[in-house]
Amino acid sequence: MINKERLQNLKIIVADLDGSLLNNDAAIGIRTKKLIDELQCLGVQFSFASGRLHSALIQYAGELNIKVPLISLDGSLIKSYPGNNLIFESVVSEKYVRKALHYADKFLLNIALCHADAIYYTETNSIMPSLIEKFGAKYEEVPEYNGFTGNTLEITIASDYKNNIKYVRDKMSFPYTFGLHTSYFRSRRNEGIFYLEISKNNTNKGKALKILLNNLGIRQSETAVIGDWYNDISLFLPKVLKVALNNSLPELKRMADIEMPKDNNNDGAADFLEMVLKAKK
Repeated sequence: MINKERLQNLKIIVADLDGSLLNNDAAIGIRTKKLIDELQCLGVQFSFASGRLHSALIQYAGELNIKVPLISLDGSLIKSYPGNNLIFESVVSEKYVRKALHYADKFLLNIALCHADAIYYTETNSIMPSLIEKFGAKYEEVPEYNGFTGNTLEITIASDYKNNIKYVRDKMSFPYTFGLHTSYFRSRRNEGIFYLEISKNNTNKGKALKILLNNLGIRQSETAVIGDWYNDISLFLPKVLKVALNNSLPELKRMADIEMPKDNNNDGAADFLEMVLKAKK
């Protein structure tokens, strides 16, 4: 049972979007919107920590009247909202971007480069917009990748050639590279498709949350987080109040301080927000 004082002391709530705050139709529940508005009037700030690009968060930030920087691309970028002030970015070295492009070409893998406001792909990688699970992202086809290897926050490779993806993962990891983080996983919605995401080392939602809290002057003990998927595990920092929904991974449920009985399609986050609101009043 969560102590009422713990809820009263909250100054910020940071939520994942897909599978957490959003339902499967990519919408925020009416009840959730109302509760966030009431909490913000009481001084509780709100932000996102999402795998989406920053440009894909703006619509939702506007809906909720958020005035706090947003964490995007799984912690690779923190930008103010409203406004466009850069607080933090984690850019992949150009030599490693070129190395990933080389392997993708060699093994006939689909590849795209994720920047702050768009995902770039070439004609030979034209399937990428239908494969990448970066919801709401702007996709832009370019003649070639030269000129786009800089300012890359994340490299995404997708293929049904599982072993080739694993091989590239190994070649893009230590000791062949330094300072990179590789994430290999299967698709949620495209059967038989596997992904490799490459970003700068120690880039994750948890690290970005620490930077955001430091920027705002808020302690972890004054923070609540809501998540559901693998990329939210790092968000569950030791001292924050950790909230999982009914649809969250078992790993997150085990880590959570509070497990809500409803899932994202039934406005599960709203029940937690109401708990906070009642404690604040």
